[in-house]
Amino acid sequence: MSAISMEKLSKVYSSGVSALAGLDLEVRDGEFVVLVGPSGCGKTTTLRMVAGLESITSGTVRLGDLVVNDVSPRQRDVAMVFQNYALYPHLTVAENIGFALINKKVPKPDRERRVRSAAAALGLMDLLGRKPGQLSGGQRQRVAMGRAIVREPSVFLMDEPLSNLDAKLRVRMRSEVLRVHKAIGAATLYVTHDQVEAMTMGDRVAVLHDGELQQYATPRELYDRPANLFVAEFIGSPEMNLYEATVTGDELLLGSQRLSLGPARTLLAPYRGRTVIAGIRPEHLELDGGAGAGHAGMATLVADVRVVEELGDEAHVFFSIDATAAGASMLAAAAGEAEAGLLAGATHNGIARTNSRSAVRRGQRVTFRVDTERIHFFDPDTSMAVPRMPR
Repeated sequence: MSAISMEKLSKVYSSGVSALAGLDLEVRDGEFVVLVGPSGCGKTTTLRMVAGLESITSGTVRLGDLVVNDVSPRQRDVAMVFQNYALYPHLTVAENIGFALINKKVPKPDRERRVRSAAAALGLMDLLGRKPGQLSGGQRQRVAMGRAIVREPSVFLMDEPLSNLDAKLRVRMRSEVLRVHKAIGAATLYVTHDQVEAMTMGDRVAVLHDGELQQYATPRELYDRPANLFVAEFIGSPEMNLYEATVTGDELLLGSQRLSLGPARTLLAPYRGRTVIAGIRPEHLELDGGAGAGHAGMATLVADVRVVEELGDEAHVFFSIDATAAGASMLAAAAGEAEAGLLAGATHNGIARTNSRSAVRRGQRVTFRVDTERIHFFDPDTSMAVPRMPR
């Protein structure tokens, strides 16, 4: 059964701006679903419409079997955790967590039981007597979550709850949020702009762009089989390398270099003599150690190293080849116009993820081995993915 169901959900503001266009999405009971996309894509608007905090232009929102388009927020069986903690500074942790239960006139014994149960699940038992000013950022966020948990809703809505935390604490809190979700078992709709957060937390992930759903799938499927160029660019860190390429017989012309397509030539048969967009994940570029071409789908790519970022267990090698980079449409959406201009003028047009002990140096010319069966291909006119061969 679906805990949340959205059918043809749209939102157009009085100014004429369309924030959401015909969204179809469902969240099953007990499922953790993440809405992800760049700023302005419509993810928070979607969450607010489910909560009843934003009016619906057209379409339907169901919670369970009930259509809630005209149901007030107070009457919807949902609890929301916001980006800002919004705790009462003069109340203790216990009083903040139980505040909504007081307003509902829940009997004191039941209220205390539920507060202690939520505090135990969140590791707050030793902090119940403290006030928000005595807590760290992570502890305050857990209190905000506790305030939602005590209501025992059928649906949790979370609007970028970890964005105010530092990087290390965010990593810890991701697992904390998932642990609580598993313990509570309620359906959760979680909004974030961070694709790493989306990929590590979601049972399924909905990728939005300009108010439209691009793909709704498991993290693994999004990564292995992106539906279009936007998803391919947005999902993955470091991002996918994208180039304009020409299919010539059994080869792929990438700048001045020719890559033997091997078995991939079958799926590209309709594109012979035409341009495609070729996408290569950074981890699928292996430094050639002189072992030879390997199986029929293995090809080589010569590149000039521009920058090497040492990260301890791995290194990111920024390089340039004489192929034309594609996918620049994502730069403005993800980085902003100013940063997009800087990126567009960069001396490199590719990145590889390598072993940190590979001893690659700036200014060096290297050869990468690439399995052409792992290259993603996209139609340059529609931006849609060319169906990949099963592995």
